[in-house]
Formats: sequence, structure tokens, C-alpha cells
Amino acid sequence: MNGAGRDSVFGWRAGWHRLAIVMLAGLSLLARVEAEPADSFDITAPGQRLAAPLFTLPDLAANRVSLEDFRGKVVLVHFWATFCIPCLHELPGLEGLWRDFREQGLVILAVAADRGSAAVVRDFSDRHGLSFPVLHDAEGQVRNRYEVAALPTSYIIGRDGKISGRAIGSREWNSVAGRRFVERLLDTGATPRSAP
Repeated sequence: MNGAGRDSVFGWRAGWHRLAIVMLAGLSLLARVEAEPADSFDITAPGQRLAAPLFTLPDLAANRVSLEDFRGKVVLVHFWATFCIPCLHELPGLEGLWRDFREQGLVILAVAADRGSAAVVRDFSDRHGLSFPVLHDAEGQVRNRYEVAALPTSYIIGRDGKISGRAIGSREWNSVAGRRFVERLLDTGATPRSAP
């Protein structure tokens, strides 16, 4: 084989090895991105923090619960429904946060969007062992005041009663990134920042 043939074969092999190394590095990076929490917890902060619309709704025992009762705490108002599949996947994570952070000032108010009787929501809550407050917005008045167009949607309300952020769509609330996010909220009491 002459020198030119050898160069082209070695050139091809060297290129193939480079391509294989790049592909392996890319797969390694992809695996790491999937295994580790995202740099941002993807909470949209408002341009200007406004007072959260006040509301009073019945819980599943027909007691009236008011947002105003939780002034001075960080409140996660979570709009969901028993028929919403992404909501159902999200609730165990919220339960984990509630159990771990309620003593530090986190309040979760899960506002069920199911129409009609609260019996369906109560049965669902009992079956899934939800211990945080579940409220029933059968008429949709609170959803309308918060301009909820999709479920699940969550609002973060700071200790000062002002909206600090909104999350549209499902989140892994009890993930490393979610827990860091909540810890920072509880530390600052107001404006959410992305979890590292």
C-alpha cells in the first residue's frame, strides 16, 4: 500500500475515533442532565410583586379556610383536579414537602378544580393519604381570580402576602432542586430564586 492509501485509512480511523469520543461525551452529558436536577426550578417571577388575591374556600370537612389566615408564612397555592393526570403525579411530591417543611413555615393549599360535590375530591384525598389542606373550588371563582388556564398551576405567596412566582405545569416538588427552592423561599420569605 502506498503512502497516500495509508494516510486516508489512518485519516478515516482518526476521524472515526474522534466521532466516537464526541458521541460518548454527549451520551455521558445527557445521562448526567437526566440524573441531576435542573439548574432552574422553572418558576416564573412576576415583573412586580402584587398582593395575592384573597379567598376563602371550604376544606374537605366543610370548614372555611382563608388565605389571609396564613399571612406571615410561605404559601404554595396549588390548583389541581382529580381528573388531571400530571396533577396526580405531582401530589406525592407536594405531600413530601408538606411533611418536611410545614414546621418551618411552609403552607400548601391544594385547590381542587373538580366541579360538583366535594365527595370525589374527599375520596381521592383519603385514598392517596394527602395530609395538607385540600380546598374545593367547585364554582371556579378562585381559579378565575388567579387566571388559571391550565392544570396544574401553582402560585408561591411570600410571607408578606405578595405573589412571588407561578409554575404552570407539573413539577418534581420533592426533588433535590424542588427542596432547595423551598428552603430558599423559607429563608428569604419572599422572592424565589432558581435552585442551583
